[in-house]
Amino acid sequence: MNHHVRSGIALTLVVTVGLCGSTAAATADAGSIKDKTAEASSVTARKVRIGVAYDIGGRGDQALNDSVAAGIDRAVAKLGLGPVEEVETGAGDTDEKREKLLSRLASEGHNPVIAVGLTYALPLAQIAVKYPRTKFAIVDDATFKGPNISNLLFAENEAGFLAGAAAALKSRAHHVGFVGGVKDPYNQKYQAGFQAGARAVRPRVKLDTSFITVSPDFGGFTDPQRGKAKARALYKKGADVVFHAAGASGSGVFAAAKAAGGLAIGSDVDEALSADATVRDAILTSVLKRADAAVYDFIKRFTTKKTKPGIKIYGMKSGGIDYATTGGKVHDIRIKLDAYKRKIATGAIKVPTRLSRPRGPLSHSSAQSAADAAEPVAPSVSMPAVGACSRR
Repeated sequence: MNHHVRSGIALTLVVTVGLCGSTAAATADAGSIKDKTAEASSVTARKVRIGVAYDIGGRGDQALNDSVAAGIDRAVAKLGLGPVEEVETGAGDTDEKREKLLSRLASEGHNPVIAVGLTYALPLAQIAVKYPRTKFAIVDDATFKGPNISNLLFAENEAGFLAGAAAALKSRAHHVGFVGGVKDPYNQKYQAGFQAGARAVRPRVKLDTSFITVSPDFGGFTDPQRGKAKARALYKKGADVVFHAAGASGSGVFAAAKAAGGLAIGSDVDEALSADATVRDAILTSVLKRADAAVYDFIKRFTTKKTKPGIKIYGMKSGGIDYATTGGKVHDIRIKLDAYKRKIATGAIKVPTRLSRPRGPLSHSSAQSAADAAEPVAPSVSMPAVGACSRR
């Protein structure tokens, strides 16, 4: 009996030791596999070569391009990516020229390729068909869609709402203004949000609006002198706070604000950090379009093969829209602005994307803008066959 017990114990010990040895070996193998997987992932990341086609103004535009650049820089640093190739379009460039820029990036093996702004809409649609294995992303446009195109959009209307609320809260004259760089669907969403935000604070606030150019003339984003002239006219009419969505032309708006003793609100990035030192004290705040977060999110998904084609909108709820506090001029209204942010994020406030009918005192320019808003915002459409596309 004792012999059988001893034999059983011995057998148990042998099996146990064998199992432990197998488990240890399996654990070691698993660790090795994990290390190799991590190493492979790291090697893959190092092989990622991003191609970026910036909109008019490129790096240093103090607007959307700079925000995209910040996201790319962050991705390269945190994910250990390979070198980045950057190109940019000019104000006088044609679709053909922009198509060549994108073709160059894709043909040289850059993947993913990121295009900034609606000026690349048709060129990207053409090139994406020619390079089906390349992943493309276009920031701020959804005109065309495709199986290898990710459309990274933002809730400009929500950003405009914050600007309008801040302007109305700080305006002593109860009169505010908006300067758009180019009259296009995206700037009109800013305009609609601005109106809604201002009226949420003060229903009968006076609103003036002026656009520098009308699409397809995109020079309004790179003309500080015309931006200054447009803003100066609004201050002369009585506005004491002016919001701009005019790219590099915004520096002229800040100069006009300083000269008039008024305030201005920037867009896309925290412009108080990069504006000329002589005008920074005229900047109330900037509404932030977090293109850096959107682009970083896209690139990170690319490295893990989780990119998805189609539209993704970054709004208040997803942290894609915010406002800046640099300079301290909004400290006394932060509680109210943050309350509006929460209401928008939870859906308690639905911010319009088109102007409402005039209500309360409006200048001629505002009434005209409201009439213009009767035109519907250009809808997004699925990508048609190449050759059937036309610029909007």
